[in-house]
Amino acid sequence: MNVFAVFTGHVRAAVEAVAAHGNVADVPDLDRIVVEPPRDAAHGDLATNAAMVLARLARELGLKPRDLAERLAAELRRRPEVTKAEVAGPGFINLTLDPSVWRQALRAAIVAGPAFGRSEIGGGTAVNVEYVSANPTGPMHVGHCRGAVFGDALANLLAFAGYAVTREYYINDAGAQVDVLARSAFLRYREARGEAVGAIPEGLYPGDYLKPVGAALATEYGAALSDMSEAEWLPKVRAKAIEMMMAMITDDLATLRVHHDVFFSERSLIEGASNAVADTVAALRAEGKVYEGRLPPPKGVVDDDWEDREQTLFRTTDFGDDVDRPLRKSDGSFTYFASDIAYHKTKIDRGFRTMIDVWGADHGGYIRRMKAAVAAVGGAGATLDVKIVQLVKLLRNGEPVKMSKRSGDLVTLREVVEEVGVDAVRFMMLNRKNDAPLDFDLAKVIEQSRDNPVFYVQYGHARGQSVFRKAREVVGGLPGDRRERAQALVQAGRFEEALTDPAEVALMRRIGSWPRVVEAAAVSHEPHRIAFFLYELASEFHTLWTRGAKEAPHLRFIIEDDPETTLARLALVEGVVTVLAAGLSVLGVSAPDEMR
Repeated sequence: MNVFAVFTGHVRAAVEAVAAHGNVADVPDLDRIVVEPPRDAAHGDLATNAAMVLARLARELGLKPRDLAERLAAELRRRPEVTKAEVAGPGFINLTLDPSVWRQALRAAIVAGPAFGRSEIGGGTAVNVEYVSANPTGPMHVGHCRGAVFGDALANLLAFAGYAVTREYYINDAGAQVDVLARSAFLRYREARGEAVGAIPEGLYPGDYLKPVGAALATEYGAALSDMSEAEWLPKVRAKAIEMMMAMITDDLATLRVHHDVFFSERSLIEGASNAVADTVAALRAEGKVYEGRLPPPKGVVDDDWEDREQTLFRTTDFGDDVDRPLRKSDGSFTYFASDIAYHKTKIDRGFRTMIDVWGADHGGYIRRMKAAVAAVGGAGATLDVKIVQLVKLLRNGEPVKMSKRSGDLVTLREVVEEVGVDAVRFMMLNRKNDAPLDFDLAKVIEQSRDNPVFYVQYGHARGQSVFRKAREVVGGLPGDRRERAQALVQAGRFEEALTDPAEVALMRRIGSWPRVVEAAAVSHEPHRIAFFLYELASEFHTLWTRGAKEAPHLRFIIEDDPETTLARLALVEGVVTVLAAGLSVLGVSAPDEMR
């Protein structure tokens, strides 16, 4: 049961009724009507902008938006579940609902169990979510961690909302950096063969993680590589190094509960049966979207793509960019942008009209050109949403964490997970909007306090399970199995009359808003909304528990001489743990039955 979706239908019905009374047959813009929580909870349970977005209807009726709002409010007051409908400001309508609405939502949550909040708004739409896509030149470090968790949680969220999600990793295995990797690995190969290589030269990767690659090359090739020219050994060493780096990367990501459905090789674009990059550029040229010309010098900003020469340019300005972009370098090779266009075209060719890319903070200036490229090669209906994840500052008790020796100059993802646990890492990486910087304090995230969000939310679920265990001493025969317990609580039924305290109603209202939060977070591609919601739900639950334990004994979840009231309160707890478990699952975080 999605209360907000139900009342969106009621508001639309009220609009149609008012229109019919005014002899207006066709009402446009009904899809612009929004029903959401009011900014101030004192204003009621729901708020709608209906009168504000139906300007045409107001004109046809000869009304101002506020007058239209008054008529809509009058229609809505006819509904028995609406106890108050008030007009605010220029035409917003605030609705107060009978608490029975939220009790029905609680019942729906208990009956649906883990499926409560699942949505069909995605309609099975195919969505490609590309995330991590780090160069295969070393282990995952903490800078990759946030993008990995964000992309994975976003994919979970979209799947929960009814989209057909494909999780993709783009392997950057065709650029100069993988040749540097090969030369670094070749040095370790020589070392594995007993040669003294000395200090790692400037420009090569210094981390010890390449020693196993060198050893594997020595085992496979013996002395053969040493007898080859660089042109001969480089592709062999590069292939082996990339293979082993990707194995290490996928293993690192697995420790974070991150996985991908597709690993797409950049090199496959240029080494397949045909050169996909050249083919894509040729197709764009045939459509008049590529031409030979000169670029003006950038104004006040250094642009590495600019060269004062005749060059192959893509008409990105025709698709929303601020300047046309080069597709070939001065040496005749294709730019990274050309490869990226060809890559995104493969996504479109594979049936994805909706694409989401998760990029690091240093790629913000690249967004407009890539959106232009997708519009050019995908046509109407092809969309690209680029989500930028800002930097993570790793701290311990407020002090910057020193770098790892194994990796050479960075803190690895695995080190962080091993120190604080995967749940803490995932939740905290999502507990801030993706485009806001994040301070990650290794000491703070393992504190057992309200100031540690992951602990507080998980403790909410564990506390609920503890209540069930203790309740079995009062309510004989209370099942331990969730499905059986939920069925017993629904059959008890009395909770629809017993849960009347404002705090209990507020908690039911929070539970009932979960389906709307899922849909809003999925549409906006913002999984942090789930983390925020779970903290608020846990906070309200802990507060009610504390009130019953300390200042209002009549609100305790377990009343020893009143099993019927206890069953009603247990239904409320069931709703809380159901939503907490569902939300934590979306985030990829465990929902423990006990805190250890």
